[in-house]
Amino acid sequence: MNIQQSVIAITGGGQGLGRAMALLLAKQGARLALLDLDADKLDAVAAECQALGADARCYTTNVSEETSVEASFAQILEDFGTLDVLVNNAGIMRDGLLIKVKDGVLDKKMSLDQFNSVIQVNLTGTFLCGREAAAIMAPQGHGLIINIASVSRAGNMGQSNYSASKAGVSALVVTWAKELGRYGVRVAGIAPGAVATDMTAQMKPEALQRMEQMAMLGRLGEQEEIAHSVQYLIENDFYTGRILEIDGGTRV
Repeated sequence: MNIQQSVIAITGGGQGLGRAMALLLAKQGARLALLDLDADKLDAVAAECQALGADARCYTTNVSEETSVEASFAQILEDFGTLDVLVNNAGIMRDGLLIKVKDGVLDKKMSLDQFNSVIQVNLTGTFLCGREAAAIMAPQGHGLIINIASVSRAGNMGQSNYSASKAGVSALVVTWAKELGRYGVRVAGIAPGAVATDMTAQMKPEALQRMEQMAMLGRLGEQEEIAHSVQYLIENDFYTGRILEIDGGTRV
């Protein structure tokens, strides 16, 4: 698929990886639909993309709410007349141990809210946006959905909620690729390792240092390196049903 003039929707497009993806694709002539809960950040990224000559529009969206997602994708279709690519990038982290025992006594448990909040954004949000994108792409006979997973999908200490959500996101890649291939729609995933973003900056210093040490390159990934992977998946029309690991050799 050619990036130039393609309509590409990016969730979590107001910051971090979403911003990096938007800027890279804007430089190549993509038409961008940026979705995020933070309207001010969306406006700022859209302005950066427009300064590069791209058509970039903003859609304030709560990806975990069905009506919000449906309304945004309906508006994207009305505004652009098509949707070629969706990057399911929106995600949050609320790390914590399942339980914590101190001096032989139960001290703390991960709350249901702490677990559910991550599942709702990372997994339910991916499902809702992927469903709405597929409903546009399948009838038109082409499209690409990219789910942003994580190396933590294999299971990472202190990330019951995040690891479970990203394992689910990865499973959706394979499931959707099998279901949507007959309609000419590809589905792929990217599993980054630890990348220097606002989200990883929230991690405890010792946890972040451990992630750096797990990478064979001994450093965090750069946002632009993940954005380049999105470009590769868009341009390679034979890639589907697989997860592209961009993790510096990290194994958790």
